[in-house]
Amino acid sequence: MSDDRVHMTLDEVRDFARAILTRVGLAPDHVGAVAETMVAGERDGCGSHGIYRLLVAAHSVATGVVDAHATPVLTRPAPAILRVDGGGGFAQLAFETGRQALVDTARTQGLAALALNNVVHFAALWPEVEALVAEGLVVIAVTPSHAWVAPAGGTKPLFGTNPIAFGWPRPGGRPFVFDFATSAVARGEIELHRRAGRPVPPDWGYDAEGQETTEAAQVLAGAMRTFGGHKGSALSAMVELMAGPMIGDLTSRESMARDGGRGGSPIGGELILAIDPAGFLGDAAADEIARAEALFDGIEAQGARLPGARRHAARAVSLTEGVWVSKQLIADIENVVKENA
Repeated sequence: MSDDRVHMTLDEVRDFARAILTRVGLAPDHVGAVAETMVAGERDGCGSHGIYRLLVAAHSVATGVVDAHATPVLTRPAPAILRVDGGGGFAQLAFETGRQALVDTARTQGLAALALNNVVHFAALWPEVEALVAEGLVVIAVTPSHAWVAPAGGTKPLFGTNPIAFGWPRPGGRPFVFDFATSAVARGEIELHRRAGRPVPPDWGYDAEGQETTEAAQVLAGAMRTFGGHKGSALSAMVELMAGPMIGDLTSRESMARDGGRGGSPIGGELILAIDPAGFLGDAAADEIARAEALFDGIEAQGARLPGARRHAARAVSLTEGVWVSKQLIADIENVVKENA
């Protein structure tokens, strides 16, 4: 028992998220898809991608950043290329609209690409990647965000947090899935530090004058850094290009301009590449996927942790024991809903 936290089962997290999203006016088909992403965040011990995201999701609906009743439309510009126009709605329903077509096309063509256009993002990519890896596919997904991050050598926002996610199927085990921002840290982590009154490491970002700071609020008002200096900066630029001009959608700076100071979630696109190992390997695909296990064994044999292992460990606990959620966060979510009613 805790004075500042409340215990919730994952079903209770789901019910709470769905109730809040319904109260702010999100259409029922969007409610289910969006809520599941938040449940995945809480389930996997990633609070910055859990129901905390209800704060910005509710605000995005209330301020018109997202179309609460958008109907995604699927088209096929080329045999192996799919596009879903999300109509300004949240990305989750757009993904679900194109998901099966992407799987089917990857299996018939060997590889396929799905562009999600005109969507609003607020969460991680790993739930989408895991859903496709469960179909036996190898997957890469990228998306820009708002211009919050300075390029290496600069101090002014230009890039988004620009995550890259990758998934690889594993026989009889947990999939190998990583999902990381090309910024030094996810923006939600900085916001959680601000809410808790905790300082951030000095290498996370700059204040509005371009000076190093450990004040979370100043980083949020200034610019975040990329991870790994010029290497993370180059990857962030790649994400901007691949899920921006490459698919005819917004860069992070254009997304910020489109927001117009409303403080909503990022607006733009997402690119998902799906590869069927059988397209390269035919009947040998299963054997080659099994052979890849030697790589994972070699990593773990040295005491190193596979990316995603912490999420899977947290998942094993939360599925049976539930999760703990900040009472203050619950109160803040309720207040945001009331303010935007």
